Amino acid sequence: MRLDNERPSENIEDQRGAGGGFGFPGGGGYRIPMGGGGRGMSLSTIVVLIVVYFVAKAVFGVDLLDMLNGGGGNIDYPRTQSEQPGQSPVTNRASRSANVTGDAGKEFVARVLGSTERVWGEAFQQMGRHYDEPKLVLFTGFVQSACGMAQSATGPFYCPSDSKVYIDLSFYQDLKDKLGAPGDFAQAYVIAHEVGHHVQNLLGIADKVNRARMQSSKVEGNALSVRMELQADCYAGVWAKRADDSRHILEQGDVEEALNAAAQIGDDRLQRRSQGYVVPESFTHGTSDQRVHWFKKGLGSGDIQACDTFNAAQL
Repeated sequence: MRLDNERPSENIEDQRGAGGGFGFPGGGGYRIPMGGGGRGMSLSTIVVLIVVYFVAKAVFGVDLLDMLNGGGGNIDYPRTQSEQPGQSPVTNRASRSANVTGDAGKEFVARVLGSTERVWGEAFQQMGRHYDEPKLVLFTGFVQSACGMAQSATGPFYCPSDSKVYIDLSFYQDLKDKLGAPGDFAQAYVIAHEVGHHVQNLLGIADKVNRARMQSSKVEGNALSVRMELQADCYAGVWAKRADDSRHILEQGDVEEALNAAAQIGDDRLQRRSQGYVVPESFTHGTSDQRVHWFKKGLGSGDIQACDTFNAAQL
């Protein structure tokens, strides 16, 4: 993936180290099947740890999280064999994945977000509208958004109440190791999908869907959620098409990375992986085939109108 010619976005809020690793219950986003069968910490243990953390910081000026994480609040993943010192993860084609540590990970997401700002800014201008750029919040462990408290296990998500995309960059390691979806363009697809939800919010689609869900049964509401998510996948494809047409960002293998990522996070595949069987009525994001289909539809056309999942007879 070529991002050299993309201007890094200035709409990055780096809250890494300000959160923590205690973990709070959350929902939505990209769900990662958890293995090991461990029950984790009890609520009382979590409360005690939080109290200790704030007392240490207030009284002694010691940031325990910073100490545990080596001073930076980030998880340091080892370099791949192909990634040599001095090479930028943004342009290192050999590694096929962006390094998710420190400033390198921040630089990568800033350039991807900058690309989405350029593409959607032009698209909205063509529609005679103004594109209000979203913020992207980097966090570790857990984060407080206008939509409530969320933890890293929730995965990346978009909050319409504050127009912000939230992501713990450790998700990219999970995307590679737990879901089998490595690659820098797979990582970019994740951001583009969440920005797609921002586009839905600006176009008024999100409000209409939320109102309809409030008047629907749970099964009907899930079906509407699926159409919402598939449209965001399609919008991610539209971004990729337009960004490549204007700045030639795609390299050999990039499209396959995104298609693989879309397939790996389909509801059917995630449910089989986590519980061994599939419950279609509970789907909220769409099957692997559906997610691949709608991303390809956006990628092939570059046309926003082609992403009308709500009037599609077949998904």
